[in-house]
Amino acid sequence: MKTIKRMMDHMYWADKRILDALEASQTKDKDLLKLARHVAVAERVWLSRLQGKGSAQYALWEETEDLTAIRKMFEENAEQYRLYIEGLEESELDEMVDYGNQSGVKFQTSVRDILSQVLLHGQYHRGQINRGLRMEAAEPVQVDYITFARL
Repeated sequence: MKTIKRMMDHMYWADKRILDALEASQTKDKDLLKLARHVAVAERVWLSRLQGKGSAQYALWEETEDLTAIRKMFEENAEQYRLYIEGLEESELDEMVDYGNQSGVKFQTSVRDILSQVLLHGQYHRGQINRGLRMEAAEPVQVDYITFARL
């Protein structure tokens, strides 16, 4: 649990940093904003599944130009994940969660694997956003775990 909590703290930190970088770049690249929104919505989708709720109401790939709304979603996600993680016992990590994906296909995945997915998925897309920023001659932001760990 200690490692998961630490990795989640890294995720919250990295989400904020990537949004700050997007804001500072003043990018108009709709694909970069779409990726940032996608990460925020995906975090929410997985949290809903962990909470035993449906997730069909969330559209994973909508365009947006509203960084403020994305930031608010990341902040709400962090708050809700903190509450979820604080109430989670080590023994519950291997419990299976039944859920349907966005297309309605049924799956069963452990809490541990879902949390790992959330952590790795966001880092993957933050890397894509950083690459896009560099291609725009904007400054990418350091979001590596080791940078967080050194704070």
